Amino acid sequence: MRTNSRRNFLRAALVGASAVAAPVPLAGVARAEGADTPAAARASGEAPGGPGASTVFTPADKTGFGTSRTKESLVWFTLQGGRMSETYYPDLSTPAARQTQLVVTDGRTFVERLSDGESRTELCGRDGAPVYRLTSKGTGWCAVTRYVTDPERASVLIDVDVRSETNAPLRVFLLHDPSLSGDGDDDSAFPQDGALVAKDKHAASALVAHDGFAESTVGYLGVNDGWSELSENNGNLEHHYATAGPGNVLQTGRLRIDGRTRTRQTVVLGFGEKPADAVSTARRSLRRGFDAAARAYERGWSDYLAGLPGTPGSLRTPSQQALYTASVVTLAAGEDKRNPGAFIASPSMPWDFASRHVVPETGPYHLVWPRDQYQIGTGLLAAGDRAAAERALDFMLRTQESDGHWAQNCKVDGEPFWTNIQLDETAAPMLLAWLLDRHDARTLDRLVRAADFILGFKSEEGYKAPYSQQERWEEQSGYSPSTIASVIAGLVCLGDLLERGGQGEKAAEYLKAADKWQKSVEDWTVTTKGPDSSEPYYLRLTKNGKPDSGMKYELGNNIETPVDQRTVVDAGFLELVRLGVKRADDPVILNSLAVVDRKLAVDTPSGRHWYRYSGDGYGEQPNGEQWTVNRPEVKTTHGRLWPIFSGERGEYELLCGDRQSAAGRLRDMASTAGETLMLPEQVWDDRPPVPREQSGTGTASATPLAWTHAQYVRLARSLERGTPVEYPTVVAERYLRR
Repeated sequence: MRTNSRRNFLRAALVGASAVAAPVPLAGVARAEGADTPAAARASGEAPGGPGASTVFTPADKTGFGTSRTKESLVWFTLQGGRMSETYYPDLSTPAARQTQLVVTDGRTFVERLSDGESRTELCGRDGAPVYRLTSKGTGWCAVTRYVTDPERASVLIDVDVRSETNAPLRVFLLHDPSLSGDGDDDSAFPQDGALVAKDKHAASALVAHDGFAESTVGYLGVNDGWSELSENNGNLEHHYATAGPGNVLQTGRLRIDGRTRTRQTVVLGFGEKPADAVSTARRSLRRGFDAAARAYERGWSDYLAGLPGTPGSLRTPSQQALYTASVVTLAAGEDKRNPGAFIASPSMPWDFASRHVVPETGPYHLVWPRDQYQIGTGLLAAGDRAAAERALDFMLRTQESDGHWAQNCKVDGEPFWTNIQLDETAAPMLLAWLLDRHDARTLDRLVRAADFILGFKSEEGYKAPYSQQERWEEQSGYSPSTIASVIAGLVCLGDLLERGGQGEKAAEYLKAADKWQKSVEDWTVTTKGPDSSEPYYLRLTKNGKPDSGMKYELGNNIETPVDQRTVVDAGFLELVRLGVKRADDPVILNSLAVVDRKLAVDTPSGRHWYRYSGDGYGEQPNGEQWTVNRPEVKTTHGRLWPIFSGERGEYELLCGDRQSAAGRLRDMASTAGETLMLPEQVWDDRPPVPREQSGTGTASATPLAWTHAQYVRLARSLERGTPVEYPTVVAERYLRR
């Protein structure tokens, strides 16, 4: 069981921000029935004090992520910290609400939000469907909430059951924090047809309850929001405003539940382009009811999973099989419905991305990255969902830039977000196309344009490809072993596809470049004079293609002191092996592994995991508070351990013929899963402030991270087959069998 007290200790800044954003005062819709509600409960007037505090999203360590399998239901929900956190509508690049949660009070002695107490989230869907049960306890009460989306429309249904354990009557309020169109600072709120409605220029939401709201109010975050009123007035609303906005509006409504004679309600959050659409959507889902919607929701996921091969034979225990299924579901749920093939990296906004301090919009994790597309596509292909992998490739082909490369990332509709050039992302579609045997004329035309871009790339400093403006960790330019491996393998795979597509005459130029770079990669990236070994070893990257020059650069992420490039290593060179460019037993590879294990590996209760690279600062501050950049009060941050590297090492060990060690890496990855089988971006290392027993558990990084889940699925299937499932044999045949 997780408690928020531990979260507060580890990241006080983030939780503190979301604690302000959590409550939601709302304009009342109906007068309360019974002696406990005064006539003043009638909602009227406009809330003063706008626009309210700025938008802050909830922490990124999600415990739930769900949507239906249908295209008609353009809504996704997440869970975190005892509440429904961000809800996305109408696509996966657009959060439409920050959170929706309950407040329980006796109206006299205590006022408690579900996010403030003990909570436990469980997967309870049939056959692995992402249905969640959230159990919360407080002062003499217990609340159980369940969550699904309506497969027929854009709404989330919440089954609410609150029971008094002392037989004392309770009051239960619903707090909702809209953030329509990804920006919660320009919403307006008002009652309409018995619903609590919010809107901006592009979308609307409507909250309805089965028995209506006994009282309600709207207000502005940090000024007169519902939580502030309830917490300051012993669980009573002092005001009952009807309207608020535009601004950061929050909505609060009291459910007709007393915890004794009335314990259960269905609540629906519906969306639409206009208020009337949202109200209609919510009410239609309410008439359908939670149980009927949940059955249809589960049936859709059961049918999807039944159409795939069974769990790999390498997974022997029910828990291993359950994590595999959850990983497949997480990958599939991360596809946008209006833009088929657009898979986001994570439905979360970690750390300072939640406050939009780093970027003005809500990205970048709920964006599409070509690198992550490759990871997700190959993961789903390994799971047996070839159609999804095809859609992932088709999306990339549709969103290619006119000059042949792909933007660093884009929204799900294809609009570029960050536009830096990463050559491994331009090579990624070639690798996925080869695995899918796609050699039709349209595909080849796009891939040829990509290859021509790579061959013609030249940086502002005058360096030519395979020098990249950014390598796979996005923070540096230079000659990177992982990037070079991708472009070599991509060009060889393209050459093979051209041969199959009857265009073999075009392949020679690409193969010539690939061969030249394969012979030169050590000259660009292997040092013979580094401080970490007397033998040659790969560097993370070189800024100038001269690994023994001792050139210095700033790592970034709050690490401002320049470092000698010979002192910075990562495991990116393993891409040379995984993609068939170098042998697994190559002496430089073996020595580089020894260096990486000495400098980057940490043994935790969840097994051995690795840092991204020497001195990485992309992670929490030393005291456990959130990562941020460009703030003078934040001097140091520490990147933590990444479970994906256990999967990459496992694939390497399979290529070495060591299946037993590879199976151990899969178990290490599984050990990092949370209570609802979500795999994180990062896990805690052995540095303060984390107790030893918490080392190896997820940080406040992006969870679930699609890349981690894809890596788990691939390694599980690779163990069954005895070799990595995405291994490009055509590359290995060219370079390893000479």
